[in-house]
Amino acid sequence: MERLPNVHPGEILQEEFLIPLGITAYRLAKDVGIPQTRVSEILKGNRRITADTALRLSCYFGNSPKFWLGLQDDYDLEEEAVTKSEELNSIRRFDKSAA
Repeated sequence: MERLPNVHPGEILQEEFLIPLGITAYRLAKDVGIPQTRVSEILKGNRRITADTALRLSCYFGNSPKFWLGLQDDYDLEEEAVTKSEELNSIRRFDKSAA
């Protein structure tokens, strides 16, 4: 079965918020009070969405900070699962009947 690509939260920010609303990275950065380089690095997928950024984005867009952190957590978990799949598959499940 073909695996779908892991989508970085920056791509969601770009495609679902900035483009439809006609907001530039520069404007977003100025409006939420963070450096434009932070926004650009998030959009490129080179930087994580931190709790600080999540709080700012949630105030700006009117959604939950947990939405943004959830996107980041989902992305991070998927990346780790792929990177460490062999190691994770070698871990045997705890058997409470053997304890």
